[in-house]
Amino acid sequence: MKNIGQLDSPKPLERQWVTTIGVIIFHALSVWALFYFSWQNVVLALGLWWVAGSLGIGLGYHRLMTHKGFRTPKWLEYFLTICGTLALQSGAISWVATHRLHHAFTETENDPHSPAGGLYWAHMGWIFRGTAQNQTMETMERYAPDMTKNRVHLLMNEYYWVSSVVLGAVLFFGGLIIGGFEVGLGALLWGVFVRTVIGWHSTWLVNSVTHTWGYRRFETADSSTNNALIAVLAFGEGWHNNHHAHPRSAKHGLTWKEFDFNWMQIRILEKLGLAKDIYAFSLSDKINSQKIKKAA
Repeated sequence: MKNIGQLDSPKPLERQWVTTIGVIIFHALSVWALFYFSWQNVVLALGLWWVAGSLGIGLGYHRLMTHKGFRTPKWLEYFLTICGTLALQSGAISWVATHRLHHAFTETENDPHSPAGGLYWAHMGWIFRGTAQNQTMETMERYAPDMTKNRVHLLMNEYYWVSSVVLGAVLFFGGLIIGGFEVGLGALLWGVFVRTVIGWHSTWLVNSVTHTWGYRRFETADSSTNNALIAVLAFGEGWHNNHHAHPRSAKHGLTWKEFDFNWMQIRILEKLGLAKDIYAFSLSDKINSQKIKKAA
């Protein structure tokens, strides 16, 4: 499977050893975390999963920065970016470039995580080969030129891992002070490792499952589907057929049955005066468009 997104890479299928070893370690430590189970740690992990996966990836990296579905003050954009770095899915510029490649070349050899390479490849195999989400500057400048001109984003993209190191230190030493070594270690394992692994698979399921199983409302040129289970796990990102049909829309769930938690948060930001220029496709737009075509 040719992993494009590495436009200037002479060895596109070269093994990403740092990523491979890192993913193995994170999964192993997540299993070890079970020995430090507590409801407090579960709540901690779920809360940070929301911060990283919903505020960071869903709102920040995806709907705001990749697709420009709405606008926020710059300070809030940077805050959402920091939240996104906690997901350890690369920096915002690299993530945005990867996702724009996915939309530009969906299910072709140029799609970084095309399901044509198999379910495992689309889910996580693609991050172990080539540049994966660690895009080259050439690729980022081509597919995310709006962000590569911003020095703050460039800095955060380069050092995206720092936020997780800081968070881990805060959790460990905070727990150490409050309840001793085991409390600190449990907070670290659940707040960083378990939470990150859950976030990874929630995002990867969008790449794999919602291009394999689900229902289709729109006849798009790809195999994207809407999947309710993935929508729950990914805070509304599982309404993927809706998204591929109208990628700029900040609203992915189009009926009351398609619960879209990320969209609800964008509406809250709008009420607070922190989100504007929101584009939200609705089914009434589709109906009106069909009426116009028939009249013509």
